[in-house]
Amino acid sequence: MAAKTRPVLNLMEMARPDKLNKAQYETLAAFRYALRKFIHFSETAAQAAGITPQQHQALLAIRGFPGRDQVTVSELAERLQLRHHSAVGLVDRLVTEKLVSRVPSNEDRRQVFIQLTSRGRKTLENLSTMHHKQLKQLGPEFSLLFERLKNVDE
Repeated sequence: MAAKTRPVLNLMEMARPDKLNKAQYETLAAFRYALRKFIHFSETAAQAAGITPQQHQALLAIRGFPGRDQVTVSELAERLQLRHHSAVGLVDRLVTEKLVSRVPSNEDRRQVFIQLTSRGRKTLENLSTMHHKQLKQLGPEFSLLFERLKNVDE
């Protein structure tokens, strides 16, 4: 069973009476802009590869799952922050596109794992190579922004 993760901050923890200054707003806006540029790049790359951004995220979540290269639908739903039935629909579409397959567990035949097919692995490999290069380019900008955000209260 997948461990439940705690949100980074809940809304009550985020509500603070402190007022931000102009530089802090600029830093937050710059950080959001940098994230949006990367997300836009990622969405465009996925679409150019013939899959949706959500399908790309699912392939990455499966391949990048800690300790193994297959997941249950529940684990995938948790990783993508989807409801179980939405993850089932996503997996159905990935199976139709021959990007993943369903494999019954050897230990418990009631449990089914989702794993990448060779087509899914190749698609993800191509996208991940492009993303890695993009992140290397954006790395200095993100590092600077992270440093500025660390000091947002100063």
